[in-house]
Amino acid sequence: MSGEHAHSTSRDPRPLPRQILALAVPALGALVAEPAFLLADTVILGRLGVEELAGAALGITVMQTVTGLMIFLAYSTTPAVARYIGAGKTAQALASGRDGLWLAAILGVVLAVLGLLGGSALLRAMGGTGNVHAYAWDYLLWSLPGFVGILLVFAATGVLRGMQDTTTPLIVAGVGFGANIVLNVVLVHGVGLGVAGAAIGTSIAQWGMALVYLRILVPRLRAHQVGLRLHGAGLKAAFSVGWWMLLRTLSLRVAIVATVLVATDLGDDALAAHQVVFTVFSTLAFILDALAIAAQALIGKELGASRKHDARRLTRVMTLWGLGFGVITGAVIALAAPFGSGLFTPDAQVASMITAALFVVAAAQPIAGYVFVLDGVLMGAGDVRYLAVAGIVNLAVYLPVLWWIAQRGLSGSDAIVWLWIGFAVVFIGARALTLGVRAAGERWMVLGEAR
Repeated sequence: MSGEHAHSTSRDPRPLPRQILALAVPALGALVAEPAFLLADTVILGRLGVEELAGAALGITVMQTVTGLMIFLAYSTTPAVARYIGAGKTAQALASGRDGLWLAAILGVVLAVLGLLGGSALLRAMGGTGNVHAYAWDYLLWSLPGFVGILLVFAATGVLRGMQDTTTPLIVAGVGFGANIVLNVVLVHGVGLGVAGAAIGTSIAQWGMALVYLRILVPRLRAHQVGLRLHGAGLKAAFSVGWWMLLRTLSLRVAIVATVLVATDLGDDALAAHQVVFTVFSTLAFILDALAIAAQALIGKELGASRKHDARRLTRVMTLWGLGFGVITGAVIALAAPFGSGLFTPDAQVASMITAALFVVAAAQPIAGYVFVLDGVLMGAGDVRYLAVAGIVNLAVYLPVLWWIAQRGLSGSDAIVWLWIGFAVVFIGARALTLGVRAAGERWMVLGEAR
C-alpha cells in the first residue's frame, strides 16, 4: 500500500453533485440492460405458445440466478481499478482490470461446462417435464455459449466504472439491447428457430458487447505496456476479492428466495401480490443502485489518492443523496399505491394486498437509499470481507423473523404487510445497522492504491 500524495491524481474541478450525476445517470441506463435482454426474450417468445413460454421461463430463471450471482465481477473490479486511478497509476489500474477479465473468462467456461453437464437435470428438479422441459433445455443449452461473453461484459463494465467512465457502458448496453431484439425476432420468427433462436440471439449479442469492450481495453493495455497474458498473482488477488463479493451477493439472494418461499406458503394471493410488489421494489432499486455505483467509483478514487478528508465528505454527501432519493421514490410509491395496484391485476383482493404492501415499501425507501449508498461506499473502499460477514449476520437476524411470520397463520392483507415488514424493515434495517456502524468508523478507510 502506498500513501504517497505526489502520485495521486488531481482533484476533479467539477462540483461534487455534477461528479455524482455524471457517473450515476449513465450507470442507471446500463443497469437495466441485462434484465432488458431477458425481458425482450420473454416478450418475443410469448407469441410462440404457452409451453414454449413456460419452458423459456425456466431457462431464463436459471440465467437470471447465475448472472445475478456473477455481478460481483463488476462490483469487485470497479474499486480495484479506481484505487489505482486515484493514485495516478493507470498501468496498474489496467493490469487489475485485465486480471478481472481473465477471472470472468475462466468462470464463464466453468459455468458453461457445468451447465452442459447438469443443466437438464437441474431443469427437471425445478419442475420441468415433457415439452416444457425440452423448451427449457433448448433455451439454457444455447445460452451456455454466451456465459463467457456475459461475464466479460460484467468485468469490463467494472473496469470502465473504475476509470470513472459510465457513459461507454451505457452506449454499449444500448446498442447491444437493440441488436438483441433484431436478432431474436429474425431467429425466432424469421428463421423459425423458436426458443433456441432467442437464446442464440442473446448469446451473439452478449459476445458482440464483450468484443467491443475488448476492442476498447486491449489497445489501452498495449499503450501502457501491460501484458495481455494471464497473471497468476493478479488472478489470485481478483479471485480473493471476488469470493467475498460472491458470498455477500449470495446472502442477498438467499434472503430474496426465502421471502418468496414464505410468500408461496402464505397462499396464491400473497404470492401474486408479493411478485408485483417485489417488481416495483426492484425497479426503483435501479435508481438507488446507480448512486451506489457512483459511490464505488468515487470513493475508490479518493482513497487511492490518499484523500481521506475528501472520502469522508463524499460519504456524507452520498448518504444524504441516498436518503433524499429514498424519500422521493417512497413518496412516488405512496402516491401511486392506491391507484396503481389495479394495473397489475383485476382481482380486488390481490389489488388491495398490493396497495397495503406498497405503503410499507414506501415507508422503508429512505432506509433502502441509505443502505444502497453505504453498500457502494464500502465496496468502493474494497471492504469486501466485512460486507460478506455482515451479509451472514443480516441473514441470521432476518430468517428467524421470516420463520415467525410464516408460523402466524396470516392471510389477506395482514399476510403481505407482515411479509414486507420483515423484508423491507427488518432485513433492510439490519443491513442499515451493519453498514452504518462500519461507515461511522475509519477501519474501512485504507489509503493508497491497494487495500
